[in-house]
Amino acid sequence: MQITKEQVLQALGHVEEPDLKKDLVTLNMIQDIDIQGNRVSFSVILTTPACPLKAMIENACRNAILHFISKEADIHINMTSRVTSQKNTGVPGVKNIIAVASGKGGVGKSTVAVNLALGLAKTGAKVGLIDADIYGPSIPIMFGLENARPKAGQVDGKTRIEPIEKYGVKLLSIGFFTDPNQPVPWRGPMVSTAVKQLFNDADWGELDYLIVDLPPGTGDIHITITQTFPVTGAVIVTTPQNVALADARKGIGMFMMDAINVPILGIVENMSYFTPAELPENKYYIFGQGGGKQLAAQLQVPFLGEIPLVKSISDSGDAGKPIVMDDGGIMAGAFIEMAKKVAQQIAISNAKAAATQSVA
Repeated sequence: MQITKEQVLQALGHVEEPDLKKDLVTLNMIQDIDIQGNRVSFSVILTTPACPLKAMIENACRNAILHFISKEADIHINMTSRVTSQKNTGVPGVKNIIAVASGKGGVGKSTVAVNLALGLAKTGAKVGLIDADIYGPSIPIMFGLENARPKAGQVDGKTRIEPIEKYGVKLLSIGFFTDPNQPVPWRGPMVSTAVKQLFNDADWGELDYLIVDLPPGTGDIHITITQTFPVTGAVIVTTPQNVALADARKGIGMFMMDAINVPILGIVENMSYFTPAELPENKYYIFGQGGGKQLAAQLQVPFLGEIPLVKSISDSGDAGKPIVMDDGGIMAGAFIEMAKKVAQQIAISNAKAAATQSVA
């Protein structure tokens, strides 16, 4: 029996993309079908290289061919990806802008932003990171780039800042342009201008995700960025204490305001529990338990995971080599899982936006 392309498409029409709730053929995710006798090969185009359901989708495709066409089929599947984008971000070449925010300081927002960026890059995505925390830039220290100074280059006749690349992520921070030992007293308008320059005056090239580490709270910088650039979504960082959760709620409320209207991709609970190195199975909930999960449930936003309170996380940031770079480590794994969930929520958010636009 000669296998046909129509049969392959019909069989794969039974495979549903679990997040988008439609079959792969309708979503135009099946391409490059090639049939040689009983050898069937095709590509599955995922919405992100960080897709946490990659293995499950591949397995479902294989089973569909075996079940609906032939148990003798020799199946070769190329799992690839094309990161989706719902709108023009206002930054040439950048598909998605992701804000990482917290209601208050001291909850590890920069640590989450840095390891999120590196986690996405490790899955094969093209990633940039802007340190928009003008008052307390920490990215230069966390990447071991305290004395780095970006170069300027000519692009299409205009002078552009060239982001510094390290560990596969393109970086820009106000800390690259100021003396780390000198405080810079910023006034409101100066802050807005400086932040916009990090987006507009840089040559970011092609990026799937541009992560923005915002300052704590809800102030000028948040309003400037969200009203100047169409932000794909925001990740909110909190700790389990009630005071942090109350501030996180305010931060989420700001993004949900009509004038800002940025989708919440989810909540990350940092410093969730303490696990001693000598007792890796034990979890001690020093600051309370389950607060981030409850807040996510109350506000009906995704919960992106618990990050433990482990000294190696802060030590690695201080040493200029973030914890995600620790290949095979438990903590690196926790951040990579979080990064995959964020990528998943971006794909879902983009699909919803596209559906809304097509209906309108």
